[in-house]
Amino acid sequence: MNAVFRTALGTEFDRLHPELQRRFNVDGDTHLGCVGTGVMDRVWRGAAFTVPFLHLGTLRHILFPETGCGVPFTIENYAYTDSFGRPTLTFVRTFQVAPDRRRRFDATMVWSERRGVLVDYLGTHQHLAVDLHVGVDAAGALTIRSGAYRFRSGLRCPAALTGEARLREWYDERDGRFGIEVAVTNRRFGPLFGYTGSFAVRYLRPGRAPVPAAVRPLRENPRE
Repeated sequence: MNAVFRTALGTEFDRLHPELQRRFNVDGDTHLGCVGTGVMDRVWRGAAFTVPFLHLGTLRHILFPETGCGVPFTIENYAYTDSFGRPTLTFVRTFQVAPDRRRRFDATMVWSERRGVLVDYLGTHQHLAVDLHVGVDAAGALTIRSGAYRFRSGLRCPAALTGEARLREWYDERDGRFGIEVAVTNRRFGPLFGYTGSFAVRYLRPGRAPVPAAVRPLRENPRE
């Protein structure tokens, strides 16, 4: 099965730091996936008026309103073939925002051969899809910038209702950990949500155990 990030980056993939190459070459064959555990140094949100919007996101595991420092964090990346025959990679991020409360931010990614773009389906039911523009910076870090958003029906979401997400992930050789920084902003309302921190990864070899049902979406979207 093809690794979606290797396909999306093409020859640029070889410019990633070797540890990032290993992490984003997960294809379900050599490794079933990888699970990262660490701490987000800071989880933040925008102004108070963003809170109702972020609360809505909790219903489908997309966004959440809680903030904090030193937030325990897990990211689960599993590779599998979805019900439409597409190589898929999960991005299930869990934040322990309080001793008795966890929040999730779920996404599944596929490569659209027809459109030549990486497509990120957000949430438990893939109601939203967003194009991702991926690259590699001069330090060998992975960069991602979101593009157009679409509803499950295929209609585009108005830009006023969405945010541009920017992600940078790198590998710190001194600490032996991956670093990550994410920021979501709206062109009119400014910063909405983000986090920054670090984590270590363990790789999972294929075996009898399938991809956990808890990390797969409850409903898949055929539209790319």
